[in-house]
Amino acid sequence: MVACAALGPAAGPAVAIRPVAMSDERAFLAGVARSGQLHARWVNAPRSAEDFARYFERFSPPSDFGFVVCAGDVGHLAGAINLTNVVYGAFRSGYLGYFAFEGFQGRGLMRQGLHRVVRHAFEALRLHRLEANIQPGNTASIALVQACGFRREGFSPRYLKIGGRWRDHERWALLRD
Repeated sequence: MVACAALGPAAGPAVAIRPVAMSDERAFLAGVARSGQLHARWVNAPRSAEDFARYFERFSPPSDFGFVVCAGDVGHLAGAINLTNVVYGAFRSGYLGYFAFEGFQGRGLMRQGLHRVVRHAFEALRLHRLEANIQPGNTASIALVQACGFRREGFSPRYLKIGGRWRDHERWALLRD
């Protein structure tokens, strides 16, 4: 596993974020395996070495970034945060996706990690807008974006295909200013 190092000033002593690495495969897949019930309706996380390789290959800056959230000094993987479809120019926007691993949810680690990714997006990448699309019943994810200052902007019926079904999503956004 690659050691976790903070991007930017520390948001709290318990959390670091860093780009996902191929060397994370074993720990990442173990986290996904123990998180089946946690993720069931909400996310299609990679479940095999082949899935992880495809997941890793998706991240090609400057348009797509994958981060892991690391807990504690030893760097246990607590979850993942993706910043994708970044558009620069007049739009300066990107989309966020995230998930915690079982045993790390509800402890504020993802909130700290998301704050750090948001800061990176607004300060280092100079983005103006971030958007997260969340299924209406996913109260934990909605609470997370609310805690990070996102505001609900709308509703998109049958927006994303997750678990083999097209699912409705709420659109949550955060502006830099």
